[in-house]
Amino acid sequence: MRQYGQAPAHTGEVEGAGVVALVFRAGPLLCALQLDEVIETMRPLETRALAGTPAFVRGITVLRGVPTPVIDVSRLLGGGPAEAERYLAVRTERGAIALATGEIVGIRIVEAEPTGGHPALLGGGSTRMVAGVGTLGAEPLLLLQSLRAVPDEVWEAAAVNSGEPA
Repeated sequence: MRQYGQAPAHTGEVEGAGVVALVFRAGPLLCALQLDEVIETMRPLETRALAGTPAFVRGITVLRGVPTPVIDVSRLLGGGPAEAERYLAVRTERGAIALATGEIVGIRIVEAEPTGGHPALLGGGSTRMVAGVGTLGAEPLLLLQSLRAVPDEVWEAAAVNSGEPA
């Protein structure tokens, strides 16, 4: 596992030094997401539950006038539900989603070993969301895969509950 430091002013991959990422807490977990996927951070917004969605979907909120699904990152990764301190608006193939997270730690250059060969992280449904594992001091850090592809069932449930076509 490798360490990471402060981020430079640009986004994306840094040659030989990892990726620029937003580091945040998700329940008991420390996570990172590539900065170029993050639109903005905000306080949690009013969220309405959606029937028929996976347990990791908190519901739907209105983000800048658009009905937006809210994903509980802690629950998505198997850590159970956690108190949402912040929402992260994130780009996906079909529009923005809001990630319910804990504390925002900051922007860092993240270096993480790919999880593909790690026997403890193989086979779990939630672990396919993890691109790599690194550290922040003595604490493990999960670098998340791109969240650009949100399952169709989430968009369908959001559309039904907002009155828009899926």
